Amino acid sequence: QVQLVESGGGLVQAGGSLRLSCTASGSSFSNYIMAWFRQTPGKEREFVANIARIGGSGDYADSVKGRFTIFRDNAKNTLFLQMHSVKPEDTALYYCAASGAVVMHTTPIMYDYWGQGTQVTVSS
Repeated sequence: QVQLVESGGGLVQAGGSLRLSCTASGSSFSNYIMAWFRQTPGKEREFVANIARIGGSGDYADSVKGRFTIFRDNAKNTLFLQMHSVKPEDTALYYCAASGAVVMHTTPIMYDYWGQGTQVTVSS
C-alpha cells in the first residue's frame, strides 16, 4: 500500500502560477504510475495528467496542455504538478493518485490509491 498526501493548494489570481506536491509513504513510490485528477462539486472526477514510473513526459488533459507540467522525484517519493497561466475554470479539489496497472490510464477507476486532496481556487 501507499499513502498519499497532497499540499500546495491555495488561492491564486488568474494568470498566476502554483505548484502542487504529493508525498508518498509506505510502498515503493517508483512502483506506481502517478496522476493528478481534479473535481468540483456536482461533477465527476476529471483527469489532469499522468506520468510513468520512471518519469519523463506525461499525458495531459486538453484543458491543461501547455499550461501544466507533471513531474516526479522518485528519490524523494514526491509527485508535482506545476501550474502556470491558471484560469478560474481550474478551480477544483486536486487529488494525486497511484496506479499499479501495467499501462497508463486516464480513468479514476484504474487508480488504486488516492490522497485527500488539496483545494485550488483561482480568482478572476
